[in-house]
Amino acid sequence: MKKTLLLAVFLLLGNIIAFAQGKDEKAVADAVEKLRVAIVDANEEALNKLTSPMLTYGHSNGLLEDKKEFIRALTSEESNFTKIELSDQTISISGDVALVRHKLAGETHNKGKDPASVKLGILMVMQKTKGEWVLLARQAFKL
Repeated sequence: MKKTLLLAVFLLLGNIIAFAQGKDEKAVADAVEKLRVAIVDANEEALNKLTSPMLTYGHSNGLLEDKKEFIRALTSEESNFTKIELSDQTISISGDVALVRHKLAGETHNKGKDPASVKLGILMVMQKTKGEWVLLARQAFKL
């Protein structure tokens, strides 16, 4: 009887943990999608909400930006994504930190430059802060 009860408790705990993990993965995926839209729309309010004050944003050319520089570049069209598509996304969560990997295919039209296509690999670090997932770090590399 004790073994059956113990097994039932472990199964129940496993299901609860799996449900919580699945719920967090969905919340992270939703935050990534909101960030994708905010970048294309250059939505300053959304970008502020979806990024950490400690943001470090690494471009594929080696340029590093903090939160203020990242948002300014997008809202000034210095960095202007006209289209972003994400694929092959994976999400791994450990406590209040999520690692997100995906491929990005996009179209850009940066201020003073001709339109261009980009294909990048991305690693994002998201952190759960006050119940919301925000971007803490991002690094891109050319594919």
